[in-house]
Amino acid sequence: MRAIAVFFDTLNARFLPPYGGLDNLEGFERLTANSMVFDNHYVGSLPCMPARRELHTGRYNFLHRSWGPIEPFDDSVPQMLKENGVYTHLISDHAHYWEDGGGTYHTRYSTWEGFRGQEGDMYKGQVADPDIPEGALGRVKHSWRQEWVNRSYIESFKDTSLYKLFEAGLEFIETNHDQDNWFLQIEPFDPHEPYFLPFDEEEDDEDDGYEGPFFDWPDYVPSDQYTEEQVAHARFLYRRLMKRCDRQLKKVLDMMDKYNMWEDTMLIVSTDHGFLLGEHGWMGKNRMPLYNDIAKIPLFVHDPRTPEHDGKRVTHLTQTIDIAPTLLELFGLEIPATFQGLPLTYEPNDRKGGLFGLHGGHINVTDGRYVYMRAPVDPEDRNLFNYTLMPTHIYARFSVEELQDMELVDPLPFTKGCKVLKIRALRPSHNTYQHTLGDFLFDLEADDGQQSNLIETHPEVVKQMQSLMVTLLKESDAMEETYERYGLA
Repeated sequence: MRAIAVFFDTLNARFLPPYGGLDNLEGFERLTANSMVFDNHYVGSLPCMPARRELHTGRYNFLHRSWGPIEPFDDSVPQMLKENGVYTHLISDHAHYWEDGGGTYHTRYSTWEGFRGQEGDMYKGQVADPDIPEGALGRVKHSWRQEWVNRSYIESFKDTSLYKLFEAGLEFIETNHDQDNWFLQIEPFDPHEPYFLPFDEEEDDEDDGYEGPFFDWPDYVPSDQYTEEQVAHARFLYRRLMKRCDRQLKKVLDMMDKYNMWEDTMLIVSTDHGFLLGEHGWMGKNRMPLYNDIAKIPLFVHDPRTPEHDGKRVTHLTQTIDIAPTLLELFGLEIPATFQGLPLTYEPNDRKGGLFGLHGGHINVTDGRYVYMRAPVDPEDRNLFNYTLMPTHIYARFSVEELQDMELVDPLPFTKGCKVLKIRALRPSHNTYQHTLGDFLFDLEADDGQQSNLIETHPEVVKQMQSLMVTLLKESDAMEETYERYGLA
């Protein structure tokens, strides 16, 4: 048995054909016909590395820590496969794998290939300031300058890491298609912002006529900080990049056709989260409520053991944490007791509901019909801690100030007898201010676009969803201060 997983970053379901989006994405249209399409698939922890920890461990990340590495006590599926005779290979241009907050993920695989240059990756060295278009708009942060240095080395699509990593993936398949017991993870950072892509006359036959300041990197802000033309341009560029991703995905499907791999190879295609491009009055992610545009994500699974389910829609509730046990089950390995996920199948599971969120922001719960978002009740934002043995943030180690009053506390139920550091979070992680926005309740059956907040008008449903939230928090080994922080004691 073999498995291929293609994990895009920031792949918006609403832009894809089976979810009501673009109708000219040949790769995703073929994928729809050759896999189960999951219609009720949710994130667990956001953003990038918290989601990837869930891919490895099959359990929620956001309740116990912010962005960070694999912990020493974590069960990592790629490593478990590797240690049990399954060759695992990672191919990615996701720069966060090689930063402080992600440095223990890629080494869990048998082998890995990395490609550089995405999102201001500290890559090419240039002392002189790069040429940046006058008045250019974008996420002006520490990597803004470096982004433009890196771009100066990319003249055509074949220079991009998106192209290079898929070529590497095709090479792996070509080399190993006649071998058994392997898992290939192809993980492009695209279509994550910035939406930079060299123009190609053969690939790009569209022009949106935009004449404003250079703009391909939306900041995470209310969308009214941009003009309507700029928002429309960002959507255009996102679609353009998604089309290029689709053509790369199509090459993987072609390879599976070439070697008749559909009979013995699982294919999983998904993402870590979505992104807002003006919907609900926001651009980006992390800082606003986790509307379904962000939290409800695409999932396609071709299972060679049940080919009769290809082309069918799966309606029961699933989450990112379900991918890890699915891979273990495929290769005949025991699923650890620490896993919260359930193997992905066409047959309904017995999940009562799903939690999702960002460390320090809303705790969110859905039962498939309702989504309830609970903000902290403490305006001073106390009772927020990281429980870890790997004290690093996305780009840096924990600060001395953060570590000065840390405690070594008793083992948690999933830490295999290891005591852990309890470190006060000086602020909600990753720049979230979801915690200032209040509570939300949406009825997806009546209001799929989540336009009407029912928090004041449906108290019985609020009570019902709070009860479900508490049940799932207990099952997830949430810490006592979590209930206090969110007024659920």
